[in-house]
Amino acid sequence: MKVLLVLPVLVPMTTAVLSLLSFPRVGQRAGRHPALGLVGSVVQLAVGVVLLRAVHRGGIQSTQLGGWPAPYGITFVVDLFSALMVLLSGVIAVATSIYSLSDIDRERRARGFYPLMHVLLMGANGVFVTGDLFNLYVWFEVTLIASFVLLVLGNERPQMQGAIKYVAMNLISSALFLTGLGILYGSVHALNLADLSLKLPSLAPPIRITLAMIFLVAFGIKAAVFPLFFWLPDSYHTPPVTVTALFAGLLTKVGVYALVRIFTLVFVADGEATHALLLGIAAFTMAVGVLGAVSHREVRRILAFHSVSQVGYMVMGLGLFTASSLSGAIFFVLHHAIIKSNLFLISGIMRSDRRDVPLDLQGGLLARSPGLSACFLVTALSLAGMPPLSGFWGKLMLVRSGLEVGSRGAAAVVATSLAVGLVTLISMTKIWNEAFWKPAPAEADLAAREGGARRRALLYAPVVLLTALGFALGMAPEPLLAVVRRAAAQLAEPTEYVRTVLGEGRP
Repeated sequence: MKVLLVLPVLVPMTTAVLSLLSFPRVGQRAGRHPALGLVGSVVQLAVGVVLLRAVHRGGIQSTQLGGWPAPYGITFVVDLFSALMVLLSGVIAVATSIYSLSDIDRERRARGFYPLMHVLLMGANGVFVTGDLFNLYVWFEVTLIASFVLLVLGNERPQMQGAIKYVAMNLISSALFLTGLGILYGSVHALNLADLSLKLPSLAPPIRITLAMIFLVAFGIKAAVFPLFFWLPDSYHTPPVTVTALFAGLLTKVGVYALVRIFTLVFVADGEATHALLLGIAAFTMAVGVLGAVSHREVRRILAFHSVSQVGYMVMGLGLFTASSLSGAIFFVLHHAIIKSNLFLISGIMRSDRRDVPLDLQGGLLARSPGLSACFLVTALSLAGMPPLSGFWGKLMLVRSGLEVGSRGAAAVVATSLAVGLVTLISMTKIWNEAFWKPAPAEADLAAREGGARRRALLYAPVVLLTALGFALGMAPEPLLAVVRRAAAQLAEPTEYVRTVLGEGRP
């Protein structure tokens, strides 16, 4: 067994267990919790770096847990796309761990915030490295349980209201997923992804398309695509900012990852029909999400609707289904996770009382917090896709891919993506004008969070780091683009993936 492939799951699991062993009672100091959480996140980031380097140099890596050969055992397999997602998980983990040292109160720490956070990371990484659908279901459930408890931690009324929709929709997703697994196994007697890629084309087209639609809905709920997205805006603005930033960086990306993996490896025989549907879903997701952002006046709700809208760009790359469009989708996933997590972290610094209030009651941040204002401006412009920031390169690759495809559907989704980009810029300008540029209302206490130098440093450090990382991706994108193009080539031509998992004797 190649231990490196197991470490993305083993490290957060070990961190969670160690945190539980030092578990404090409510009202007591959190002991070693925060330090353990941060160290575990840093180690996970280091594992992501080493894993990406190993896969980049040595090709796709696979191992079988328990000694059973594929396709019968538990397979862990890491290609460049998986390795990039594990690295992204580490980046988000470190940023939110640092921020949590000031943002998460003693009661939430005592109720298990850090063990739950690392169980969530374990589940997400499990999704990224698993090589079979049943274990993908298991890791999804691990992620769901941890995220639900994190969402309601603190037992505040708004959190409970948001959690009801969140858990209801995700339970529907899980039920559909399990139904699809049963039908799939009953049809081809396989759940290993590489094995399915060989066996599924032998099924009758109606059964293949039905299965594809079941998994599209199941994963579409988790990715928050149209029309299955309404749980996200109602839940992302209720928990502490650390939790929201963690969710924004990872949860929808887990759903998008599953969509990309299964529709590039398993459900490819009916690509003309399924990918045309994905293009339509992408266009509506972009448009409805950005219209929801324009219609709201609270910062975190606006950002939550933008999360929906931006998922549409990722699905657009999958729907176009070319090597260049898949490159754009992967780059966009990485860009968006960093940028959107950062925007949510910034939103938590904007108010001392941590509440999400209408923009009418905000203002004056440019004068009081010029550093925070600069970070917000760079990150917001990147979200809108302004050149030469990272969002521009992702959208450019997707638009060029759509124009190269040349079909009516591709042209329509390209036009939609350009219009949505413009409206996104207008929406982010609204936040800038109301919260940063205009003077603060006299009757509102809108100062940035008070606190000592240490507390401010813990809040600002991850924001500065993510801003610098996002800016670097825009100003010098080529090193990442080179890796992303190789990752997309592996997705577009999965022969290497199949042979690595099943052995050289299989096609």
